[in-house]
Amino acid sequence: MSQQRQELPQQIPVVVLAGFLGSGKTTLLNHLLHHGGGTRIGAIVNDFGSIEIDAMAVAGQLGDSTVSLGNGCLCCAVDASELDEYLDRLTRPSGRNGIDVIVIEASGLAEPQELVRMVLASENPRIVYGGLVEVVDAVEFDTTRERHPELDRHLAIADLVVVNKADRVPEGEHRRVLERVRGLAGGAAVVPATYARVDPEFLFDCRPTRERIGQLSFDDLHRYDGGSTAGDEHDEHDGHLHSAYDSVSVESEVPLDPRRLMAFLDSRPEGLYRIKGYVDFGAADTRNRYTVHAVGRFLRFSPEPWVPGEPRLSRLVLIGAGIDAPRLNKELTACAQDAPHTYADEHSMWGVLRYVQEPSEAERDAG
Repeated sequence: MSQQRQELPQQIPVVVLAGFLGSGKTTLLNHLLHHGGGTRIGAIVNDFGSIEIDAMAVAGQLGDSTVSLGNGCLCCAVDASELDEYLDRLTRPSGRNGIDVIVIEASGLAEPQELVRMVLASENPRIVYGGLVEVVDAVEFDTTRERHPELDRHLAIADLVVVNKADRVPEGEHRRVLERVRGLAGGAAVVPATYARVDPEFLFDCRPTRERIGQLSFDDLHRYDGGSTAGDEHDEHDGHLHSAYDSVSVESEVPLDPRRLMAFLDSRPEGLYRIKGYVDFGAADTRNRYTVHAVGRFLRFSPEPWVPGEPRLSRLVLIGAGIDAPRLNKELTACAQDAPHTYADEHSMWGVLRYVQEPSEAERDAG
């Protein structure tokens, strides 16, 4: 038996970008394309009629992941019924130049939950849900809610809300809109923005310059230091983007207790948007470590066999807006087992296994 870990297809996060007309969705997508730090982004636009992306910018950023529409636009413009076909096309292995993340820009009048449902229902083993990002126009917030009462429903299912055009409303009005959005968003991370500038690292992993471990890069571990505000190190970056969020990184040589970790995950606080990394559950499963991927309300574990001689560690990074980083660090550290080498309760992993996706037929054949 090989001592190397069986490499399953790298799962590509699929981010659904929604918001009503004029909120700034296309501006945000263009910002991600220009500031992805080398990350290859595949873009799918769900409404042909509202495409405003500069053709050359898209071509330059997306390269051979683009589809020519014959009118100068170089992106995938599709009907929702075609979504799975395009996801398959964008995620096909293509050597060293594969896609790192896919962003679906929904129509300004689309029902985002339909696109989310389709992503979650996809049987493509190469994708994983990357969250629903709802863009809100701070200037037109009240008017938009009046014209489109469904906005409240969209906010309630969002994983991240970007309150755009924050610079165009008085400070008091800005605070009122933020508070109202937070109330409607049901615990989702809410981030104010100007010109839709949101740090791409908040939404997805930018391409690392060194070895990647699962969905967690070593760059992440070195960049984020135990609950510090990311903006402390990067104030010179594009409009203080990093100041919009906080992060926590935890590394433990002691296995984590599965029940304690699930209690932590089930009660994760408002504003905690992403959790990524991998966990050692010790005696509860001595054969595997578990990659963790959480975005908003979505959570998934993926078991991977340990390589003989590999250090058995748990490494997790948490990213959110307005989170209490020291408290999260303390609570996550408390998930370590008191007696890691004792016999495991046979029921202790049940909570974790609820979030393990059954392998596809192709993955079973590969194994």
